[in-house]
Amino acid sequence: MTAVPLSVLSLPTIDMSRDLPIPRQAKERAAALRKAIEKYRYEYHVLDKSTISPEALDSLKHELVKLEEQYPGLVTPDSPTQRVAGKPLPEFKKVAHKVPQWSFNDAFSEEDIKDFDERVKRFLKTAGKAADTPHYVCELKIDGLKIILEYQKGMLVRAATRGDGSVGEDVTQNVKTIESVPLRLARPVDCIVEGEVWMRKSRLSELNRSQKKKGEAQFANPRNVAAGSIRQLDSSVTASRKLEVFIYDLALGSEGKPDTQEKELGALKELGFKVNPHFKFCSGVGAVMDYWKEWKERSLKEDYLIDGVVVKVNERELQEALGYTGKAPRFGIAFKFPAEQVTTVLEDIVFQVGRTGVVTPVAILKPVSVAGSTVSRATLHNEDEIKRLDVRIGDTVILQKAGDVIPDIVSVVPEMRPKGSKPYKFPTHVAACGGDGRIERIPGQVAWRCVNKNSAVAERRKLYYFAGKQAFDIDGLGPKVIDLLLDNHLISNPAHLFTLKRGDLLVLPRFGEKSADNLLQAMDAARKVAFPRFLISLSIPQVGEETAYDLAEHFSSIKDVERASKEDFESIYGVGPVVARSLADWFSEKDHRELVADLLKHITIVYEKPAGNDKFKGKSFVFTGTLPTLEREEAQTLVRKNGGSVSSSVSKKTSFVVAGSDVGSKLENARELGVPILSEDDFLKMIK
Repeated sequence: MTAVPLSVLSLPTIDMSRDLPIPRQAKERAAALRKAIEKYRYEYHVLDKSTISPEALDSLKHELVKLEEQYPGLVTPDSPTQRVAGKPLPEFKKVAHKVPQWSFNDAFSEEDIKDFDERVKRFLKTAGKAADTPHYVCELKIDGLKIILEYQKGMLVRAATRGDGSVGEDVTQNVKTIESVPLRLARPVDCIVEGEVWMRKSRLSELNRSQKKKGEAQFANPRNVAAGSIRQLDSSVTASRKLEVFIYDLALGSEGKPDTQEKELGALKELGFKVNPHFKFCSGVGAVMDYWKEWKERSLKEDYLIDGVVVKVNERELQEALGYTGKAPRFGIAFKFPAEQVTTVLEDIVFQVGRTGVVTPVAILKPVSVAGSTVSRATLHNEDEIKRLDVRIGDTVILQKAGDVIPDIVSVVPEMRPKGSKPYKFPTHVAACGGDGRIERIPGQVAWRCVNKNSAVAERRKLYYFAGKQAFDIDGLGPKVIDLLLDNHLISNPAHLFTLKRGDLLVLPRFGEKSADNLLQAMDAARKVAFPRFLISLSIPQVGEETAYDLAEHFSSIKDVERASKEDFESIYGVGPVVARSLADWFSEKDHRELVADLLKHITIVYEKPAGNDKFKGKSFVFTGTLPTLEREEAQTLVRKNGGSVSSSVSKKTSFVVAGSDVGSKLENARELGVPILSEDDFLKMIK
């Protein structure tokens, strides 16, 4: 549907008084236009039918704009002209939710759903609400961004993101641009409703064609675009994305809530909301399984992303009896579809050199679309993984990708293997290592590394990591700028970054006075660095983020670390023999000690321990997936401030796994080991 140009909908400043007398004919015409536009909007954006052409609807909108320009007193809060707001916002305001925002627990198999059904029956029996065969309503789980809408006397007054479940961001200005969201309801009720913002797959294709023509980066999938569009400070950008909303829950209402989930969805439709039409009443768990199997096959044919089915007990009375756990409703569960799998051809295996000199085999694939994005590369991890899969160049392989998780080669299709194919032979030389390119297997490990530990590629990656988020976190100093500095021979090691002058930068392409000053200011801000971040920045083999924090907790200064022996390192809880040897070897090399000395001429290490308490003392946390509001690093810092530790892998020693969306294998490992799983909301409540 053709959108009204933003220049038309954005009303200019009118000098005339809003008290200017308005002729009766103008009032009547404006009222008729609003009524007609609302009728056709509802038909097109909610009922998915069109009784007039988009051009005719645009003409009606244009006439209303002109009338309101002539008589500003005609403008009403629910006028179609108010869907495009004014100036960009400086930032989003935080808003407290009036209704707690829960997340559903997940089910991944038929066994999981049967267990859920048994739990429901057991709990209802205990609560004196026995139901031999609970009735369920199944709804499609739309893969988008959750939104909470508040109406007062039928008028939209606020739209907010979920945030941490207690506090979200006010995105009212952006949500008003979504035509399927009514500005005024069919009745003047007070209510809070919840739904999902999404973008059509076909709309994403249009958007990417436009991006390609402009020479700009294309978007990965509709979910990411929907989430990013809602969080645009300029609502005109949101309007241009043509988002849509399905509403699925009446969280609070002045008319009360219907006595079944099925009736609730009908009530939402009556109020004027767009409700996904494919919900279904199921008399028992068998019917739930049939619905899930049906939509597992049908989901790809819809013009929006569907990543599973939401199953809810139908009767309101039983929902209330079941209630909630600390993080999720007991009366519902999200029954996820399995990770998407596709086949493609492995065209080559290349090697990537990391910052510590480790070489990683990477599969070059014939480009294929999987889980909403085009994939042309996948890691093969190491030599042992290549042997386990028996993967060969030219093989047809099965590729799996779940949400934003890195694509993984699951297996090969041996029947499709080319004749004369031979097992892949791991190389002894990799050109990117520099020199003669020799590589060697690290003793006691599956990984290989460059014999030349100072290869140009590795040195570049070390610099990328030094300036990156986990280390010095220098704003504006990304890989492209570092490449520019290296290629123009302005730096050769991290210490040189702090010697750069304004004149050095101004001679470089794409650097003006403002960008040069901004980078130098960021460099100055980075001259004070926390002890753990400094250790991370050195790219010591085997020393990750957790080990760096363990070292910073144990040693009082960098000088103490330099003087420590292998035995000293090994005495630290969490540091094993391999890591201890790597640390001792690294600090024993003259070049490395000189690098530390050079850095200390320009930076100051901050040794203070973070203020906090011992609430998590002795507790180990693992984070997986994308959290709703917290960056991974921010969440890990909260654990450390409260005396806990963070690990990158799940084991029997793990105290908690904090899971977001698009999780990987860590969640399954946690379930197998019986490790408690927390949502971000649970995690934040523990801290509070």
